[in-house]
Amino acid sequence: MSGALCSGTGGGTSPEGDDGYLAPGRWQISFGYRRQKSDRAFIGTDEQEERRRLGVISINRINLFDIGVSYGVTRRFSVSASVPFMIATRTRPGNVDRLAGIPNAPDQVNKSVGFGDVSVSGRVWLVRPTAQKSTNISIGFGIKIPTGKKNVSTVVDTPTGPQRRFNDQSIQLGDGGVGFTIDALAFRSFNRFTLFGSGTYLFNPRNTNGVPTGRPRPSEAVMSVSDQYLARAGFSFPIRKIRGLAFNIGGRIEGVPSSDVFGRSDGFRRPGYAVSIEPGFAYTRKKETWSLNVPVPVVRNRIRSVPEIRDNALDAAAFADYLIMAGYSRRF
Repeated sequence: MSGALCSGTGGGTSPEGDDGYLAPGRWQISFGYRRQKSDRAFIGTDEQEERRRLGVISINRINLFDIGVSYGVTRRFSVSASVPFMIATRTRPGNVDRLAGIPNAPDQVNKSVGFGDVSVSGRVWLVRPTAQKSTNISIGFGIKIPTGKKNVSTVVDTPTGPQRRFNDQSIQLGDGGVGFTIDALAFRSFNRFTLFGSGTYLFNPRNTNGVPTGRPRPSEAVMSVSDQYLARAGFSFPIRKIRGLAFNIGGRIEGVPSSDVFGRSDGFRRPGYAVSIEPGFAYTRKKETWSLNVPVPVVRNRIRSVPEIRDNALDAAAFADYLIMAGYSRRF
């Protein structure tokens, strides 16, 4: 699958601030980190175990950092901006060519390093924080600006010598399209736990970005600019013997849809989704919060794109066995 909607993790159980909210005139700086190795190929929900045995799966190794800043305009309204930075490689194993009768074929490794697409958003709490601190819902709206390079390329070793090739869509720094986001966050605190839920959808109206894929089917000759989505829900339990420490457990779904909500959905994309169990911890001390979550997929599904439906085809996509997601924030 291509791309990730966000890199930070956080507990997802409460808003920012000394008492749960970011006060007017206050700032918050956050750092997120996401690491994954995608090396399990799926067509639909069926794992391609023979491909793994033969060593012919292209493997992504992604380290995604996210730097964010938020400012409290009023008690209920805040604005935020974030920029991701990615270090990623995609390895096409030489076994693909060796099994095709080309001896001594080298691995082909593409690499992407740089900043991605900047996001700017605003968030409003529906209930006045001073009137209702144990339960609240927020809605956010944002814009994704195509600041990340969409056509990163790498000189790779091939059986016929070094060649410069565009990186796979899954490790490109940006997608080349202006996008719009809508998100929601809700929580309700009880005596012994907090129930939370959140969801984000990225609308990418642009159809394709013109970057060649090198794929054989004409319908997938250029890269698609796809929507993305993420949703989480679960419980957070304070560890009473350690002040400020909480354990959270819940479910998570993230993915790329087959077709976009707005605009056409031509070009190459790897639509699909992963449903994960997501355990984690969050530790808050004064103005600082640290978090660590490790989502573990229980369902991985590579669905058909619009061109694949037209061509009656379906290719595989690689998924990870787990993600490592860490976060840190500080208020000023």
